[in-house]
Order: sequence, then C-alpha cells, then structure tokens
Amino acid sequence: MDLTLATDEEHGGPEIFASLQGEGPSAGMPVAFIRLSRCNLACTWCDTPYTWNFDGASNPSNQPHRDGITFDRKSNQVTLSAEDAAARIAALGQKRLVITGGEPLLQSSALAEMLELLPDMSVEVETNGTVKPPARLDIRIDQFNISPKLGHSGNPSKLALVPERLDAFAADPRAFFKFVISDSSDVEEVIALRDKFRLASDRTFLMAEGIDSNTLRNRQKWLSGVCVEHKFRMSDRLHIHLYGDTRAT
Repeated sequence: MDLTLATDEEHGGPEIFASLQGEGPSAGMPVAFIRLSRCNLACTWCDTPYTWNFDGASNPSNQPHRDGITFDRKSNQVTLSAEDAAARIAALGQKRLVITGGEPLLQSSALAEMLELLPDMSVEVETNGTVKPPARLDIRIDQFNISPKLGHSGNPSKLALVPERLDAFAADPRAFFKFVISDSSDVEEVIALRDKFRLASDRTFLMAEGIDSNTLRNRQKWLSGVCVEHKFRMSDRLHIHLYGDTRAT
C-alpha cells in the first residue's frame, strides 16, 4: 500500500527527516518525521500549504491561503510504498516517530502497514482531530497531538470541530490538545471548547500563531499570562527559532 508524502523542496525527495520536535509535550525531543500530503481542511494561516493548496484544485473550505500562493501538485507530492517509507525512517536511527501533514489520518491504512514494519518505535501523530483512527492504526500510536481549528482558521466549524471526535480524544489519555492563538478572541473560543468537551487543562496547550521569532515572542508575552490564569500549558515553536519557516525541519 502506498503513502502520498510532501516533498523536501531543497533535496527534491520525500519529507522524511530527523530533527527536534518543535511543538507540544514532546518539544525538544530528537525524533524522525514523516510529513504526509493532503488535508481535509484549509487553514488560511497554514504553515504547510504545499501539502494541500494545489494549482487549480478546490479545497474543503473554499478559501484561499492568506499568502495567495498555490503549488504544483506533481512537484510537491511523491508516492512511496509503506515498505520504502519504513526503511527510510529506520535508517534515520531515531527511537521516536512523528507523523504529520497535511492530515495524516486520511492515509490510515497505509500508515498502519508502515508502522507494523517499525514495531520498536514510539509514535506520535499530529492531527486536526476530525478523523477517527481505525483500530489497526490506533493500537500503534503512543501519543496524539490534536490541533482543533478555531474560527480564525477560516474553516467552517461543522468541518473543523466534530463533536464525537473531540469527545473521544478528550477521553483518551494519549491525547494532548494544541490550539493556535492569534488574539484574545481565540482564547475565549478555547475556554468554551474546554468546558463543553471537558478538555483537561494540563493536557491543553496554547501556541502563538506565527512563522517568525518576533511574531511568536510578541504573542507569547501576553499568552503566557493567559496560560497562568487558566492553567493551560504554552507551546513554543522551537523549529521556527532554530531553522526559520523551512521544510524538513
């Protein structure tokens, strides 16, 4: 079974690489990454639009990316077999794997096949929280990083916030929630979701939206006080400070 991956622009190959996890509860850990292509949402501020915002293609939210840039599908997607992807990941020599996207759970069957070839790896999945992982994949996952999309993402709430999925993830001790925050109105939305779905504050991260260090630091100054007040955790974007807004980092 094949996987559709995003490409590493610099090297022209699939985006499978070793780095430090930049966000959430595993920030700072050395990991292997695999970035899959395709998404069922379309965030206007998405930092990986090359995984879904293709020339001439419609998107689920029928909205443009704020940068106004689209990407050639052929040069930004590559197909690998599950066996090939697993071999490339194993060759990186890491003990932990982060599966990201795009929305990786759209390719659950192929991911399950790949992970069966990597039985000794700890695995975390970064997902928007709208897709149910099938049992064959779910049993292989050690950590879910759920990033529900708030109103400022531009996605209709009926697509971005699926009650049965949020209920299920909220009850899963493997799940951590990470919300992208641009201003105070986003915080109010997070508090409402926390109360409605009983999200555990100690497993809920607020992360400033931004693709450069100055923007992140300026937003973190006021966001830190919000986290203290409401007992949320704050996530940085370590890779932005280290490498900038670049692929395969």
